[in-house]
Amino acid sequence: MATEKITMPQLGESVTEGTISKWLVAVGDTVNKYDPLAEVMTDKVNAEVPSSFSGTIKELIAEEGETLAVGEVICVIETAGSETDQKSTPSTDKEDTSEKATNVVAEQSDTSQKLRYSPAVLKLSQEHNIDLTQVKGTGASGRITRKDLQKLIESGQIPTAGQQVESVESKPTSQPVAPPQTSRPASPSNIPVAVGDVEIPVTGVRKAIAANMLRSKHEAPHAWTMIEVDATNMVAYRNSIKNEFKQKEGFNLTFFAFFVKAVAQALKEFPQINSMWAGDKIIQKKDINISIAVATEDALFVPVIKNADEKSIKGIAREITELATKVRAGKLSADDMQGGTFTVNNTGSFGSIQSMGIINYPQAAILQVESIVQRPVIINGMIAVRDMVNLCMSLDHRVLDGLIAGRFLARVKEIIETTTKENTSIY
Repeated sequence: MATEKITMPQLGESVTEGTISKWLVAVGDTVNKYDPLAEVMTDKVNAEVPSSFSGTIKELIAEEGETLAVGEVICVIETAGSETDQKSTPSTDKEDTSEKATNVVAEQSDTSQKLRYSPAVLKLSQEHNIDLTQVKGTGASGRITRKDLQKLIESGQIPTAGQQVESVESKPTSQPVAPPQTSRPASPSNIPVAVGDVEIPVTGVRKAIAANMLRSKHEAPHAWTMIEVDATNMVAYRNSIKNEFKQKEGFNLTFFAFFVKAVAQALKEFPQINSMWAGDKIIQKKDINISIAVATEDALFVPVIKNADEKSIKGIAREITELATKVRAGKLSADDMQGGTFTVNNTGSFGSIQSMGIINYPQAAILQVESIVQRPVIINGMIAVRDMVNLCMSLDHRVLDGLIAGRFLARVKEIIETTTKENTSIY
């Protein structure tokens, strides 16, 4: 028999790690090539990992909820090999020497495995100042897992230099643990739970969202600006054709499609906004791919409308409908989530009139389209009822400054305010 390793696949561009949200197999299960082994969640997409071989599951290296880097081993499969089983023979000195050599290699392999830490373990150790060299792991080959660190944090046994701490599970329960002598604030896992409180497990999707949002807020210095837009003409035009459009095309013509089109057009005129920070350089993207935020009951996904500047309002409305349907049916593919260069979020769909979005890393900006509200406005010294909307933009101040952001928003405002039947085509 031979063994083959299954590694964490790269499920999208710029994806460097994935979280095992659910194992679909167990040790001892027989699988065929291309059978799904696990559900994996990244900050881009939720997907199944297929088996590259036919055989029997020998070992599950990663645990559910564990985050591993792309290329790290997640499980081992035993496949049918060409080697025949050897009969047992009396031990000889030569065999003993060979066995010792094998043990040395295995020991070296174990040590190497222990020193390979997943991104989740490294992040947690940095947040709590844990010396990983002093921690004894319970994972495969002595590997330190995220759960090992969580148990240490909860117990207060944060290791210091020269002090080795075994996993909490391995310590005798008869010995009480002394309270930690530290001034660190209590970790979230130490929040007291009272009677009647509900503990909700964090899903792989929610963990991926949290990790991406945290990275964006920590790495990108956010600035925020807002502009007020008179959408009266656009609203009148859309309302005059929406019923005919629905009957003819079979899907809704939403206000959001007009805003996405206006943003795509303005990005073409102000390509600096369509950029990303890359350390020692800024990358100005050629393609205008608009990410749109689509929410489910417990998660948020950001699928992409590719080359939005080349599409009509009708084409954008169709893609919005199709992508939203895929999200809610759980059928988004990795390709649906890749390549976004700017995000537009329809926060107005649930009544918001002002909000501050977190940038969809590594993009340089996100635009929140708020609720269209009728209110009195002074025009030429007279009061008129107009359909007003706020456009709120968060930007990465490493890449963009207020001047270019202001000009970009002013152009979006101009496009929306001049959207009429006479000068705008939805086809």
